[in-house]
Amino acid sequence: MLTKPRITVMVALTSAAGFALASGPRVDLPGLAATVAGTALLAAGASTLNQVVERDVDRLMRRTAERPLPSGRLDPDFALGYGALLSLAGVFLLALAVNALTALSGAATLAGYVFLYTPLKRTSALATVIGAVPGATPPMMGWTGARNEVELGAWVLFGVLFLWQLPHFLAISWLYRADYERAGMPMLAVLDPEGGRVARQAVLYSAALLPVSLMPSALGLAGGVYAAGALALGLAFLGTSAAFALSRSPGTARWLLLVSVLYLPAIFAVLVLDRSGLAR
Repeated sequence: MLTKPRITVMVALTSAAGFALASGPRVDLPGLAATVAGTALLAAGASTLNQVVERDVDRLMRRTAERPLPSGRLDPDFALGYGALLSLAGVFLLALAVNALTALSGAATLAGYVFLYTPLKRTSALATVIGAVPGATPPMMGWTGARNEVELGAWVLFGVLFLWQLPHFLAISWLYRADYERAGMPMLAVLDPEGGRVARQAVLYSAALLPVSLMPSALGLAGGVYAAGALALGLAFLGTSAAFALSRSPGTARWLLLVSVLYLPAIFAVLVLDRSGLAR
C-alpha cells in the first residue's frame, strides 16, 4: 500500500512502451528490464515518501485514512527508510545498468514529486499541473533508456501522458472534493464549488490531448492502425469530458475517471503493437 502498486505498474508499463518505441524492431531485453525495474523502484519510492510527508493530511480524508501511516499500522521512520532505500536503489540501478541521463531524469522526477508537488498541494491549485510534469516522465525515461538522448518522440510521449493526467485528476478531485476541503487542500474543485472551471479545463485538456496523441503517426513512429485507434480513444475521452462538463454529477465524473483509466494502457498498447507490426 505504501508503494501504490497500481500506479507503479502503470509507470512500469509506460516506461516499457517508451523503451520499445525508441528501440525499433530489435529491443535490448536486458536494457528494457533494467530501465523498467529502475523506473518502477523510483515510482514506488516516490509514492512511499509522499505518504510519509502527507500522513497528517491523509488522516483527515476518508479515502486515505486507512493507509498504513495515518491508520498507525506502520511506523513513519520505517516508511521513510523504506522509501529512501527504494529511491536510491532505482537511481543506482539506472545509473549502473542503463545510463546517466536516465538516472538523472529519474532523480529529478523524484525530487519534483516529493519536494515540489507534494508540499504545493497544501497551498495552491496549480499543484495538479506541476505534479503532472514528474508524472509524465516515465515514457521519456524509457526512451532515454534505449537511446541515451531526448528526441522529439520522447517529448510527444511526455505530452500525451501530461495532458492525460489533468482530466484524470480533475475527475478525482471532483469526486472527493469534500475530502480535500476537510483536509484544507485548495484543489480547483474546492475553490470552484459550482464546477464550471473544473469542467472547462477537463474538456480543454482532453481536446488538446487528441492532436498530440496523433503525432506519433505524423512523426513516423506509428502507422494508420495507431492513428485510427488514437482518434477513436481520444474522441471517447473528449466525449466523456464533455458529458461531465454538461452535468458535473458524480456519475459523469466516475465515467470520466473510468475512461481515463482505460485510455492510457489502451493507447500505449495500440502504439507498441502498431510499431512492432503486430497490429497490421
